[in-house]
Amino acid sequence: MAILNIRIIGDPVLRTVADPVTEFGPELVKLVADMTETMEDVDGAGLAAPQIGVSQRVFTYRIGGVEGHIINPVLENSEDYQADQVEGCLSIPGLGFPVRRYRATRATGLDVNGQPVSVEAEGLLARCFQHETDHLDGILYTDRLEGEDRKTALRSIRNADYGAVAERTTAKRAKTVGSSFGGTSFGAGPRGAAT
Repeated sequence: MAILNIRIIGDPVLRTVADPVTEFGPELVKLVADMTETMEDVDGAGLAAPQIGVSQRVFTYRIGGVEGHIINPVLENSEDYQADQVEGCLSIPGLGFPVRRYRATRATGLDVNGQPVSVEAEGLLARCFQHETDHLDGILYTDRLEGEDRKTALRSIRNADYGAVAERTTAKRAKTVGSSFGGTSFGAGPRGAAT
């Protein structure tokens, strides 16, 4: 397993709709293991494959002792919403804003062996599933903001030197980051907390 670099806003892979997974085997098992290790290394709640530069429909999650992965996820959301909560993102370090999300969702898809998976989720887990599935569709949580929050977020992103942020983040993570070819990154804090 390896801890991988996390792509920062501005990287085109974060704005690309990810491809469905069609091949199941050792490479996919390694991808999921590396994503899980990377997510745990930064104490993240979830991680989507595009965030580590892989344009495939895979995400990992870990919320309140519930953890796993879903490949080619499809969400069935409730019609009602939960109270807005602050979200952050490993790919937009240093920012956090309240985001509107559906109260509950059922995520269906496959595991690394191609077996069906179905997970019922509410609260923070439902929020995580929606956030990570957005990543697979090239959507960042800031795209879901409205009004003053949206203006503030866009201004912050525009004024931030994300090239420098990416360099600092990479340097900070360099002690634990390896590559998938050997060798042994949620931004400033856990998802659901102000960052």
